[in-house]
Amino acid sequence: MLKPRREATSHGRPRRAAPAIDVARSNTTVGAALRGRPWLTFIALLIGATTATAQANRSVYTPLGDKDCKTIKSAEAGDEGYEARCRGTAGYTLLLSEGDLRQNITVITPQGKQHSLDLWSVVSGGFSSLGPKAEWRIDKASAPVALILRYNASEDPDKPDKRTSYLAVTKITPTEICVTEKISPGPTANDEARRAADASSTKPCLKP
Repeated sequence: MLKPRREATSHGRPRRAAPAIDVARSNTTVGAALRGRPWLTFIALLIGATTATAQANRSVYTPLGDKDCKTIKSAEAGDEGYEARCRGTAGYTLLLSEGDLRQNITVITPQGKQHSLDLWSVVSGGFSSLGPKAEWRIDKASAPVALILRYNASEDPDKPDKRTSYLAVTKITPTEICVTEKISPGPTANDEARRAADASSTKPCLKP
């Protein structure tokens, strides 16, 4: 027959049981602390909302290459500068323009309203070219909420072949379409750009 196990002792004395934690009382204390600091509650809610939005959004890519866009104007045809219409998503299209070796994008809404991003003044005034594709951030309803473009700029007159590759983040709202962030090159630039895009709706437009 198994004998009842005695409670472990310490130096010959019965070991005291650990004090019980009153979970309900602890939660009440934490809640009271938050009520006493409303700014903490606001920050917690803001972080939660931003995280939820970021998790809900996804990326869709559309091409910006010469073979993928329809040429509207070209020097070969005797026009001033170059323009091409590129397919977007959800009824949006992109108008790629080039003049004086600098490129720009104009976003055209499904209703036909045009919004020039002025990349050649907002992001960089150097000789520039766009990356081969556009990244659209799409919400649960498949509506674009932001656009990310790679913008390669030559900013050193002494080294014209050296290019800085920026990521231009553009917000897309019912009232405004404009660049809100310019992300410098770095190992986490793509992730930074997506986070900035998902939070861009309340950000102000960048000025030249």
